[in-house]
Amino acid sequence: MQRNGLLVIAGCLSIFAALLHISCIFGGPDWYLFFGAGEKMAKMAAAGDIYPTIVTLIIAAVLSVWGLYAFSGAGLIVKLPFLKTCLVLITAVYLIRGVAGLIVPFFTSSPDIHQNSLAFWLVSSTVCCIYGIYYLLGTKQLWR
Repeated sequence: MQRNGLLVIAGCLSIFAALLHISCIFGGPDWYLFFGAGEKMAKMAAAGDIYPTIVTLIIAAVLSVWGLYAFSGAGLIVKLPFLKTCLVLITAVYLIRGVAGLIVPFFTSSPDIHQNSLAFWLVSSTVCCIYGIYYLLGTKQLWR
């Protein structure tokens, strides 16, 4: 099986995102704020609440599994169950989050959305779109 370079990159990007999430746990409240978790999560982390750590670990675990699926599709590790289906779903999540994050902040006044800056939404959504494009192109290549 020929290596799928696009899915290798996609997997590395997801693993990198997982590591960034874990770094927030060690970086503390300032890191939660910087990476856009919001003031509420930062305050809970500052107070020693376990909730931000649990949520962050769950997100990091999901991103890590997504990275493993990309590596599986790339032929770097064993074929994981439901490989193509999972890659399509992962692609969809990244692209939907990316596109929604580029649109929703302009059409809502929700405090949950506006607790983060417009710069956060534009940067994080662009990053999600880039990740999604790598997954999309790599998955498409896998289908051939």
